[in-house]
Amino acid sequence: MSARFEARGLAASRGPATLFRDVSFALGGGEWLAVRGPNGSGKTTLLRCLAGLTRPDRGEVAWEGTALRSGDPLLHASVLYMGHLPGIKDDLSAEENLHSALGLRGVAAGDSAVAEALASVGLALRRRLPARRLSAGQRRRIGLARLMLDPAPLWLLDEPLTALDDEGQALFGRLLERHLARGGVAVLATHHDLAPAQGRELRIGA
Repeated sequence: MSARFEARGLAASRGPATLFRDVSFALGGGEWLAVRGPNGSGKTTLLRCLAGLTRPDRGEVAWEGTALRSGDPLLHASVLYMGHLPGIKDDLSAEENLHSALGLRGVAAGDSAVAEALASVGLALRRRLPARRLSAGQRRRIGLARLMLDPAPLWLLDEPLTALDDEGQALFGRLLERHLARGGVAVLATHHDLAPAQGRELRIGA
């Protein structure tokens, strides 16, 4: 299987401290990678390097054989990045937050599709409430709805299961399975065990 997504000799530091060095991997369609390590080991920095949001000290990232650079249209079209914070605006409703997140990626989703996705994640009755009135887990579920609607073939997700209950975690697992079955690729920084058999593990830090 040819690689769709590759990291080649990535290294990054924070001040005088080296976070990681010589990080390399290659993932084909339908494969995912779990990035693990202690707090402060650089998991978030690695994901940001993969997403083109942080410049590594060394190395490069390639998608479908093409080396990616920050601001590259191919990078923007291919990658769905979700940080360890939910990225929700308190004054906007769940519907508005979802429209906003998709719009930033250039993904057009009609009102009915957004309402259906939010219903699928258990937010049908709360979709028009200001996000400040949602629990931490409910705010995370807006992100699950986003995964349903965004067609990006590459997921880069930082602790996607944080604040989700068992039902929410199971739903995420099904969404990941569906993404991989379509030939998608995923890199997840996570402390949790996930079911898809194709997953590999990368440990960084001490």
